[in-house]
Amino acid sequence: MNIQQTAIPGVLVITPKKFTDARGAFWETYNQRLMQQAGIPTDWKQDNTSISARNVIRGIHYQITQPQGKLVHVACGAVVDVAVDLRRASPTFGKHVAVELSAENGTMLWIPPGFGHGFAVLSETARFAYKVTDYYSPSGERTILWSDPVLAIQWPVAVRDAIVSDKDQQGIRFEQAEVFP
Repeated sequence: MNIQQTAIPGVLVITPKKFTDARGAFWETYNQRLMQQAGIPTDWKQDNTSISARNVIRGIHYQITQPQGKLVHVACGAVVDVAVDLRRASPTFGKHVAVELSAENGTMLWIPPGFGHGFAVLSETARFAYKVTDYYSPSGERTILWSDPVLAIQWPVAVRDAIVSDKDQQGIRFEQAEVFP
């Protein structure tokens, strides 16, 4: 596995070593030793999966209580995954990184606690899978508007084509969001 920092320290792109032959391909999606060496937690509380259609945008989600670190990958299809720094004391507060994750490239993203998270589906469908470091906390869940102009995320989906849940359409503006110290 190749583990690289992104423009936001702590958010990591993990590219597996892929082995292919006439039968198909094989790669590791998790290696506890390598993850620990990279500073990624290895005490996972939940594994989650979502399936979404082309042009679906999910997010920007986070938990203000029981904040979750997420190790994300795409098992089928392709997405652009976005991590938004919500740590007020961070020099990259309000900045984001976007990474294409696909079943084809096998790339994963580590998003530490203190970040908002969302993704947009590029393929006909996508199966998005992730491990989290803490349990889901409905009372602590928060949503920032996916199209917030301050964040200026360049989603790879035209606004008129975006399929967004009612909850995500009603997300609050970044400037009003409850964030981390």
